[in-house]
Amino acid sequence: MDAALPQFGQYAAPRHTLVHLSDTHLLAGNPPLGGRFDTAANLDRMLEALERTGLTPDALVFTGDLTDLGEPEAYRTLRAAVEPVAERLGAPVVWVAGNHDERAAMRQGLFDAAPTEEPVTGVWDLNGLRVVALDTSVPGWHHGELDTAQLEWLAGVLSTPAPHGTVVALHHPPLPSHVPLFDILELREQTRLAEVLRGSDVRAILGGHLHYATTGTFAGIPVSVAAASCYTMDISRPAVEVNGMDAGQSFQLVHVWEDTVTHSVVPVVDAPSADFFSAEWVARMARMTPEGRLEEFSRKRG
Repeated sequence: MDAALPQFGQYAAPRHTLVHLSDTHLLAGNPPLGGRFDTAANLDRMLEALERTGLTPDALVFTGDLTDLGEPEAYRTLRAAVEPVAERLGAPVVWVAGNHDERAAMRQGLFDAAPTEEPVTGVWDLNGLRVVALDTSVPGWHHGELDTAQLEWLAGVLSTPAPHGTVVALHHPPLPSHVPLFDILELREQTRLAEVLRGSDVRAILGGHLHYATTGTFAGIPVSVAAASCYTMDISRPAVEVNGMDAGQSFQLVHVWEDTVTHSVVPVVDAPSADFFSAEWVARMARMTPEGRLEEFSRKRG
């Protein structure tokens, strides 16, 4: 977050800002996904929108289904698109595995690591905020699971609290879905994860998989799901008729304060915006006293 912005209200700038993106579903050679969706172009539009925010986030978090078929070339394409943006922003990238990803190809293509079938997990210390990436993918299947070994590893990580708390990132969100299809492909045995998270310093859970933005709570922890960049689910239709549409793409800004965490949806649209609050207006308000700002901006005019 830009620390140079003036503080007009009760809250100072957040301690941390994460950018939460999901479900890029890139394909080698970029054929249209499902014969309809240009996933590479949609990712590029999202990254351009991100840079236009002017933010310098602590990290970019991609919550899975990075590719559609787990092709090595698709991971290389993703890396070539994202890494230059991340470098310009000075932000590390947190890659999370999804059900459409293949662990071996993902390790090779994104981390230059040995192509093993071990879960793709990681821990990032972002100046006091800890981000933990879990791997809910199940080789050969589309539903989600966390085995005993990964849950024990997570418990070990969380046994020592982080100075500013922890954010957990995974693909299959531990939430009910509006779309019956995702009930079949949900994260299984969620009570086991709840036992590990309950009472820990986890302040937020970030997920993907659903292709629409939604929020809820799990084990008393806020859960936020980012909509996909490739295509989104049109949930204006009846639940049993929901299908994908090439519209409604967005990413989320996760702002972490000492006492709260907010999740803001940023739509990626080509639409004009009004210019009510210019730089000159902000500068003028900054020169006023708090009482003067209240009089100028809060009082209703007849």
